[in-house]
Amino acid sequence: MDTQVKRILLDLAKEAVVAAARGARPPAVPEALATLPELAAPRGAFVTLRTAQGDLRGCIGTTSATRPLADVVVEMGAAAASRDPRFPPVTAEELGDLGLEVSVLFPLEPVEALDQVEIGVHGLVAEGFGRRGLLLPQVASERGWDVETFARQTCVKAGLPPTAYRDQGVRLFKFRSEVFEDQALPPS
Repeated sequence: MDTQVKRILLDLAKEAVVAAARGARPPAVPEALATLPELAAPRGAFVTLRTAQGDLRGCIGTTSATRPLADVVVEMGAAAASRDPRFPPVTAEELGDLGLEVSVLFPLEPVEALDQVEIGVHGLVAEGFGRRGLLLPQVASERGWDVETFARQTCVKAGLPPTAYRDQGVRLFKFRSEVFEDQALPPS
């Protein structure tokens, strides 16, 4: 993904976060941008918000590649600011203290053995018994996890027992993502 497309996606996510924090509707993707091939392609994406100290402040996304990437980034930006159940909605006063990260996902691939997973390269999805959990590739790197710990923590994120990835009723998937960030949102 080229630098211009990354900048556009960061700007769209930023506008959506700011709108949500101010109680406004997220902006529509400008028609001129909506037709760019990389922005119009169906892709999954996550938007992550962090405080200036590096603490997580919101993260929402989807693996579903059924809608244009630009639309997904706008929706996930607004959702990360207002609908992450782990945090209260972001306020306008917090905006100057937040940075954001966009993770554009590549398709999920089944994992047959843990040696197929590379820390820092792959994210994981654990799915089974009506539950699903996802951890982005950067999570394992940031926390210094090995592959087994990463698989266990993905199961925990799904609300499953840590070793559920070994169960026949649970499927493990890996995915790659392209991650880029912007250190500062505009102050309120």
